[in-house]
Amino acid sequence: MTRGPGRNAGESRILAAFERADAGNRAALMPYMMGGFPNREESLAIARAYAENGADLIELGIPFSDPLADGPVIHDAAVKALEAGTRLDDVLAICAEVSGQVPVVLMVYTNSILGGPGARSFAEKAVRAGASGVIIPDLPLGEDETIRSVLTDAGLAVVPLVAPTTLGERRAEICRIAYGFVYVVSSVGTTGERSEVPAHLKELVDDVEEKSEVPVAVGFGIGSPEHAATVAQVADGVIIGSKLVRIAAEAAPGEAGSATGAFISEAAAAVASARSGVL
Repeated sequence: MTRGPGRNAGESRILAAFERADAGNRAALMPYMMGGFPNREESLAIARAYAENGADLIELGIPFSDPLADGPVIHDAAVKALEAGTRLDDVLAICAEVSGQVPVVLMVYTNSILGGPGARSFAEKAVRAGASGVIIPDLPLGEDETIRSVLTDAGLAVVPLVAPTTLGERRAEICRIAYGFVYVVSSVGTTGERSEVPAHLKELVDDVEEKSEVPVAVGFGIGSPEHAATVAQVADGVIIGSKLVRIAAEAAPGEAGSATGAFISEAAAAVASARSGVL
């Protein structure tokens, strides 16, 4: 599969966010949250806190019982959200609340797309809620390309993932079909905080940027403002996930929004200053 000419509506919004960040000589900041966690009301507060404290885009997770890419922190949040009765429409309601302020990219597994009426219905609902794109960890290139086509035709940017183990022509093929941005997985394994940014990251990002016509954002393992600043020196975007979900989990009742917002504010400041003096 190759991507078609031009941009669709979702990609245009995503690229505009990256372009605004780049015009300010900084990387775009994209925090992740799990829809419906710690509960539906507080997850909405988290989304608003992200938008108000420096997020350029938001990655919004749709809870799923068997998420292959997610480590224990995000997996536990998904389980709790599902146990509390969170459904797709609940997550899309959160999307609708903040998508007017920042582009929202849904993190979703294929079961959630194909369940019910199918991919076309999912795409239509997502677009009505204002979503700009989707990340589908269990939809590798070459597997059921009809899903990718339906979502793209509906106006959603389908964002692919590239891992350190994605090599050679396979990496180039993935970059060629990317819409919105390429999500670079910083290290092998599932999501989760790491003690340091991998030494190979710059080499990996440089290679993906060479092959891609869209921005390159890095996620997995970014657990502090200092980590975010380091990644911001080499990538177009910085994605923070497990750390924020952990903060939400450990916050006092009713405080998840303010707690995650405070961290995002610190991370945004670190990212904003990361390229000072960097050529």
